[in-house]
Amino acid sequence: MTTFVDRVELHVAAGNGGHGCASVHREKFKPLGGPDGGNGGRGGDVILVVDVGVTTLLDYHHSPHRKATNGKPGEGGHRSGADGRDLILPVPDGTVVQDRRGNVLADLVGHGTSFVAAQGGRGGLGNAALASARRKAPGFALLGEPGQSDDIVLELKTVADVALVGYPSAGKSSLISVLSAAKPKIADYPFTTLVPNLGVVTAGSTVYTIADVPGLIPGASQGKGLGLEFLRHVERCQVLVHVLDTATLESDRDPATDLEVIEAELREYGAGLADRPRVVVLNKVDVPDGQDLADLVRPDLEARGYRVFEVSAVAHQGLKELSYALAGIVAEARAAQPEPEATRIVIRPKAVDDAGFTVTHEDGLYRVRGEKPERWVRQTDFANDEAVGYLADRLNRLGVEEQLVKAGARAGDEVVIGAEDDAVVFDWEPTMAAGAEMLGRRGEDHRFEAPRPSAQRRKDRQAERDDAQREFDEFGPF
Repeated sequence: MTTFVDRVELHVAAGNGGHGCASVHREKFKPLGGPDGGNGGRGGDVILVVDVGVTTLLDYHHSPHRKATNGKPGEGGHRSGADGRDLILPVPDGTVVQDRRGNVLADLVGHGTSFVAAQGGRGGLGNAALASARRKAPGFALLGEPGQSDDIVLELKTVADVALVGYPSAGKSSLISVLSAAKPKIADYPFTTLVPNLGVVTAGSTVYTIADVPGLIPGASQGKGLGLEFLRHVERCQVLVHVLDTATLESDRDPATDLEVIEAELREYGAGLADRPRVVVLNKVDVPDGQDLADLVRPDLEARGYRVFEVSAVAHQGLKELSYALAGIVAEARAAQPEPEATRIVIRPKAVDDAGFTVTHEDGLYRVRGEKPERWVRQTDFANDEAVGYLADRLNRLGVEEQLVKAGARAGDEVVIGAEDDAVVFDWEPTMAAGAEMLGRRGEDHRFEAPRPSAQRRKDRQAERDDAQREFDEFGPF
């Protein structure tokens, strides 16, 4: 049965925003109570959060589909819908988030570090929020936006200061068991260790973590044995410790050859391991033949520039010297790391001539792309004529019709707004901005008494300013 998983593909979906409500207040003796439809609630986010109590991605291996809750729709009486509940997914320290193409989205290191994997959709505005001096009683509301959904890959890279690497049965598990309080499985057959083991070592005033990585064999970087699955767990370490078996029973192996093979696999794997300090541990010197072999190969290893330690995990020989030496290397590596910079907020204002959308001529049609027009299309209920007219007004104010004219569009040309898989297609009419004459004054209740012409002109001008201010407050500058 699988008990350790360090790589999973996760399907995340945020909650959809709730729809706005189109409602008119009704009360005895007050037939014109006005619009009172509330706004829809925001959809819940899917958030990954580092939890030191989590050490594996096993839960997501068994349940790879995760979805946050939707926002509730608005109701009459100015009652806004409840926001969807965020879905918090705990992940181990050292989890790397990637998209399906392998691009790194986030590297989550440190307890409490979080990343929004999928953002919930905005709630739609109710007709009360859409009302203005010109549009006194809108007969429509905006739809809630769908939440984001994506397929992401979670990959765990162990966060440790020291990594023990070497052939299977070289004694790595025994070594970590006597250096720390970790209790890994120990046996006299290869590939006893099937998952990385972590231990905490205290040497004087320095406390560091040590990882026992499953045994490597020739060809590990190409997928042989278990090495390729677990080489990623040495990427974050500050010190590499080669554990060499001086008492191996295999006639074609010796410590020097083992070291060269493992180094070749590390070079093949890459990941910036070439510049990490190396320490060589000649293990099992309690065996008579092991001590003789250690005495034979130690001068050669030291001539190559390695610091060499002779130890015996069984006899607890040479452990103190090794522990304090590793503590000194870790302390130096930590001191050499630059101080973390204070968080800076970078403001990148849009260019003055940035319209926020583009109009292109593609395959006989005109395609409009941009965050605002695409979002407005998603919010529109096309079964409601007033809502369609409101969309036309918004697009006109944004300058879409003007850009279509500049791009050479003519009456009857096909115009597409949005991505190919979720687009709205219509035949463009240059008089679209004047659609109010065809639909009547959108959202205006004709039961209200019309003011004098001069007053009407003032109110129209004020209504235009109110609409522009509302667009600015909701979506920012164009």
